[in-house]
Amino acid sequence: MVEATPTPDGQLLRNVFNSSPIGIAAETLEGKLLFVNPAFCSLLGFSERELCSKHCVDFSPPEDAEKDWALFQKLRAGLIDHYQLEKRYFRRDGSLVWGNLSISLLNVKPFPLVLAMVQDITPKKTAEEALLKMNRTLEAQDSVLRLQDEILTTLPAEVAMLDRDMRYLQVSDRFCEDYSLARSQVMGRSHYEIFLDLPERWKEVHRRALDGETIRADEDRWDREGRTVWLRWEVRPWRNSEGAVGGILIFSEDITPRKQMEEAVSILSRKLIESQEKERARIGRELHDDINQRLSMLVVQLEQLRNSPLEIKPRLQELQEETLAISSDVQALSHELHASKLEYLGVVSGMKSWCREFGERQKMKIDFSSEVSASLPFEIGLCFFRVLQEALQNIVKHSGVNQAVVRLVEQANEVHLTVTDTGRGFDLEEAKRGGGLGLTSMNERLQLVKGQLRIQSQLQGGTTIHARAPLNFKAKPAKASG
Repeated sequence: MVEATPTPDGQLLRNVFNSSPIGIAAETLEGKLLFVNPAFCSLLGFSERELCSKHCVDFSPPEDAEKDWALFQKLRAGLIDHYQLEKRYFRRDGSLVWGNLSISLLNVKPFPLVLAMVQDITPKKTAEEALLKMNRTLEAQDSVLRLQDEILTTLPAEVAMLDRDMRYLQVSDRFCEDYSLARSQVMGRSHYEIFLDLPERWKEVHRRALDGETIRADEDRWDREGRTVWLRWEVRPWRNSEGAVGGILIFSEDITPRKQMEEAVSILSRKLIESQEKERARIGRELHDDINQRLSMLVVQLEQLRNSPLEIKPRLQELQEETLAISSDVQALSHELHASKLEYLGVVSGMKSWCREFGERQKMKIDFSSEVSASLPFEIGLCFFRVLQEALQNIVKHSGVNQAVVRLVEQANEVHLTVTDTGRGFDLEEAKRGGGLGLTSMNERLQLVKGQLRIQSQLQGGTTIHARAPLNFKAKPAKASG
């Protein structure tokens, strides 16, 4: 067996998801967590299994959870499609961390998803508190030495303290690390001597701060050493014991990972929309090229009968059969769009019924059997139903045979779906590179229910599609988001 992987773009998105330093979670509109990335687990100190069994309201103080819940309700009501706030989270050990929560609504099929991104901003909050302490210290006494040892050098961010002539009085360890400078190379030197190509807009910010203004930016692009970084920064004046502006403080935080993640989410959203548009186009073609033409032909035939009354009786049966066939195909197209049989008959019976109807339409023999005793969650049933549809449609289009074997089996608290044919098969690596056969779609659907997809295929040796998912995947109503 070879485990299927998505297309290069899909793999890139998954790599970004798994390796991102920002915590990411996907959930339903009811708040049910579908999956989380390692950074999210590391941020709160819980395993993925533990996180997916809880709701995020359990991790925040009541006042923070209430703010989040109020915004989440607006999201569910359709009043907004995204929001952002800073809130505290309880870690497993009981300590508190600060997170910048960004919530986005993705309107995708089969159901909308809520994407939560949480960036650890505890260092930023620590720095802000230290800056407040710094201001209080400066107001109390004009002492740079005290700042050097007690506060500024150990701040977990790029921080620089400069006098009115823009000479460095002190910098943080992070500043030295990020710019590859020793503190001895900085102290006493002019800011403009070290950064020779500083844009004029920054010099204007410095002048405004020296005049007593505090300026900040939540997002700012900066080209540094041949690469682009994104920064959150603040420039503010510091005052001496007499209340006069003695210089400025520059606080800067690298938010490039967050911007990269936002770009990845934007790409994912665009691809999901493109996928939906392709499906709409396919259905439109079927309606126009098949159903519409057949209906037009039926109208022509009925018009001919108006001029030949004697032929009505012998042709009535033929026209009735054609009308029923068109009705059946329209119904089948409707079932492809909305899996109503799963809702009315249950997952197993619905899949069996669809296989029978699909086989009749395609003149194909489908051997369906089930050994599932448990009641499958609808999310798993819908996922497996879409995988089954994709697999059987691929058999019709590419295998060259008119029969298939479908098995639905329950094993070790998992449900397994296999779809097998003895047709011409295909080169799996080539299919992955080309993004064909719906491999990406099947993979992405199974990811939503913590499932896996494996494909075995050989040229002229047939193909087996094997999907599996845990039976303990259950949707629970959530109390809050994020």
